[in-house]
Amino acid sequence: MSEKNREGKRTARERLAEERAKQKSAEKRRRVLIVGASVVCVLGLAAVIGVVAANAGKDKDKDKDSAGPVVAPSGAKGQDSLAIPVGKEGARSTLVVWEDFRCPACKAFETAYRPTVHELTGSGKLKVEYHLATIIDGNMGGTGSRNAANAAACAQDAGKFPGYHDVLYENQPDETSDDYAENEKLLDLAKKVDGLDTPAFRTCVEKGTHNSWVEKSAAAFRNGGFSGTPTVLLDGKNIYQDRTMTPAKLKQQVEAANKG
Repeated sequence: MSEKNREGKRTARERLAEERAKQKSAEKRRRVLIVGASVVCVLGLAAVIGVVAANAGKDKDKDKDSAGPVVAPSGAKGQDSLAIPVGKEGARSTLVVWEDFRCPACKAFETAYRPTVHELTGSGKLKVEYHLATIIDGNMGGTGSRNAANAAACAQDAGKFPGYHDVLYENQPDETSDDYAENEKLLDLAKKVDGLDTPAFRTCVEKGTHNSWVEKSAAAFRNGGFSGTPTVLLDGKNIYQDRTMTPAKLKQQVEAANKG
């Protein structure tokens, strides 16, 4: 084979390698929603069976801690008052988010989409309904998911849910850490939200006022046929099924709905 032919084949291989690299990069960008996260908080049948067996005693103790009436947070909406609404009621598009404050994939979604969601809710084009789950408590043990959700519901009582919601994700501990089980940690984070650190909020957190409500919400998640957190529905459509979804595309769809 001549030197010229060998050089031609080498160049062709280089072009093919470059094209494959471009395709790989494009695919990575298309998965910006959550595939870019290294972990997905999954609830599977086998996992549930194992968790039930391993935590039978823990569940009894937790039930004792949370026994009491179901007290929904102020302004909660929907069936059984399990949704915490953010945004204007008259918005044409609705984003339903099932989340767990200990879930790394939920934090990944928040990090990528928060600016766009804030923009759309602030302009009155989108309303969000947040549903709180405790999947990591079940998978990893502990009560951090429940306690953080209760604290978030207490923040809703004070009219400070959006700010505290964001603070919880910005300061999310490692998935294997149960830091949010400590009320002092949750109370300390409240100082980052202007006007939230009040005696009423502290009492609500320390007493677990909304614990039973959180557990009812968690049961609704388990019975809803969802595979994991976060589950994100835009006007009833699970946008996780669209691997091309991006913050820009979400904004485009919401704005299109508002023009219709």
